[in-house]
Amino acid sequence: MIDFLQNEIVYYIICGVLTLVVLLGISLMSKVKTAVLGNRLSAVAMLLAIVLTLIHYGIISDITVLIICLVTIALGSLIGIYLAVKVKMIQMPEMVALFNGFGGAASAIVGACTMFTYSSKFELATAILALIIGALTFTGSLIAAGKLAKIINGRPVKWKAHELITTSTLVLLLIATVVTIVFDFNSQVMLILMLITLALSSFFGVAFAIRVGGADMPITISLLNSFSGVAGSIAGMAINDILLVAVGGIVGASGLLLTQIMCRAMNRSLLDILLGKTSVASTNKKKIEKDNNDRIDTNIKENVDPVEILRNAKNVIIVPGYGMALAQAQHLVKQLAHKLEQNGAQVKFAIHPVAGRMPGHMNVLLAEADVE
Repeated sequence: MIDFLQNEIVYYIICGVLTLVVLLGISLMSKVKTAVLGNRLSAVAMLLAIVLTLIHYGIISDITVLIICLVTIALGSLIGIYLAVKVKMIQMPEMVALFNGFGGAASAIVGACTMFTYSSKFELATAILALIIGALTFTGSLIAAGKLAKIINGRPVKWKAHELITTSTLVLLLIATVVTIVFDFNSQVMLILMLITLALSSFFGVAFAIRVGGADMPITISLLNSFSGVAGSIAGMAINDILLVAVGGIVGASGLLLTQIMCRAMNRSLLDILLGKTSVASTNKKKIEKDNNDRIDTNIKENVDPVEILRNAKNVIIVPGYGMALAQAQHLVKQLAHKLEQNGAQVKFAIHPVAGRMPGHMNVLLAEADVE
């Protein structure tokens, strides 16, 4: 059986099947009724991918390495189970941000190690790219998670000469990458270059994420999710693992598409969000507050009774927002919808793509209350 799975053609066929299963899982996750099945399919596919990798590359035949792998897999699984049980639904966005970060860190580690074991310039170039994208994804995700968890200030933070700092960091990264690829260095110099590249890319991740804040953080998380997939795919190129290339490409592409959908839903450009230009100006806030107060005063003067309005309503559209998510009031909203339906009203839910604190967050909260 082991010899059969180590055959290259068989390996490629199984990789293709597992990739299709992951794609099917993502497709099923787009609907509430099939989301659980899709999630389980993708999880099983990834488990089989790990087993296939251990067998195909002969890791399973080395007892010492196999024990190390099994112990680390067990530890990671226990941590994942603990987080799945303990983390509240309202904390899920920062948890997703951390997952993105750990995915980027894993790719950065693969890239860093490959810089000392490469057999061609292509492998070296992709290893450096995996290190850069993985490291900036890790630090950027930590900043995003910290902002969402209110560990650090959630508002956009702009340093003096922020654009100059980020541009200079990118230029230095480019120089370090070209120098490392073009010239052949011994292991000591390669270690110094690797650490310089790691430091610069990690700093860029902080500079990139720190200037985004408020309601734009979910978009940043989605983009970082895409980066984690891209880093994984490039790491797969560095170590010649076609399965990692394929699955990483799926994550990268789906994350980028989701980011685009979110930007359109919020009527904002990705560039403006990343540059921290989308925060509401104070004058606009004052105008919005004045309009809201005027509307409330008008309702009071007209003696409008919201209970009577709902009692007489025949068509009701409920648009849940962040307040419902924060208050965990989805069950009360469900009860309200049920009472309205008993009163003869037709009730529908309208959910914005970025409602809650991340895409799909509101859908999951309502699903907990059995809202279709």
